[in-house]
Amino acid sequence: MKSLFEPYALKGLELRNKIVMAPMCQYSAVDGIPDEWHFTHYTSRAVGGTGMIMMEMTNVEARGRITDHCLGIWSDGHVPHYKRIVDACHRHGAKVGIQLAHAGRKARDTETPVSSSPIAFNEDFKTPHELSTEEVDEVIDAFRWGAARAVEAGFDTIELHAAHGYLIHQFQSPLTNRRTDEYGEDLSLFGRKVIEAVKSVMPEEMPLILRISAVEFAEGGYDLEHGIWLSKQYAIAGVDMIDVSAGGEGKPSEERFPGIYPGYLVPYARAVKEEAGLPVMAVGLLEDVNLAEHVVASEEADLVAIGRGLLRDPYWVLNAARERNPEDASFIPEQYERAY
Repeated sequence: MKSLFEPYALKGLELRNKIVMAPMCQYSAVDGIPDEWHFTHYTSRAVGGTGMIMMEMTNVEARGRITDHCLGIWSDGHVPHYKRIVDACHRHGAKVGIQLAHAGRKARDTETPVSSSPIAFNEDFKTPHELSTEEVDEVIDAFRWGAARAVEAGFDTIELHAAHGYLIHQFQSPLTNRRTDEYGEDLSLFGRKVIEAVKSVMPEEMPLILRISAVEFAEGGYDLEHGIWLSKQYAIAGVDMIDVSAGGEGKPSEERFPGIYPGYLVPYARAVKEEAGLPVMAVGLLEDVNLAEHVVASEEADLVAIGRGLLRDPYWVLNAARERNPEDASFIPEQYERAY
């Protein structure tokens, strides 16, 4: 039976366990640069035994940030700041991924947000500028350069954020894509072109992960069938793993939203894995170690991402492993052995 605490490998990525720190925005950067807060935040989870740390949403354009305090990787000057964190996490045994993204119409602080179509997220957000076909190609190039810088910084994998109503999601959804050009005719085209651009600068052995909203919860949103179709298209384009989430594109409707409870997104992960034929990462209140172990043991997902649990406890992995097997202290750092 597969275990949460066993190693896992995907192409050239080798993890000491199947636990991933989910990407969670810290809203603490200046000019997109990670600082001492980010260094401490991420390295402490590496010391705490996390198999892979997925760095928070990192934007490929300055105008693509949710806020002016979000991370960015739109210039070469950002690279050494990320490399410092990645190198430190490596010294403590963790692998590190970076979530590349563009907020599109959900960029709050930029003067003129951009999107697939000129539809505001809600009344509190600005109406975005509809990207021309030529401007779309420029954004795709921004993803390419962001990925090249991520490789230079030493990240072990790249995740593209195609979920939660951000720019790639805006192109893949009928709710937000009303275009009449090629990017409107094929709702997977923008995402596929981003994937191809990013893959072109990644080492062959580095896996590419993509986070997707498998379903939308807003009224009129797309269903799981569309999410699976997108996953298949993205797999053909070169994605190696799907990080399966849901929603984020608008106000959830009572009829479509199942409510939040531990493991509420796992059925979507299982469906994507079965239908798209790719490894998947499960998310959604999985911080109970017994539930997380069940998700892996039952092969509903290959990796489990922990969010809020790791915010509260940087040593969640050490404590969870101890809870599952009190007799095994092999995973405990030597400096902490007396506490266990």
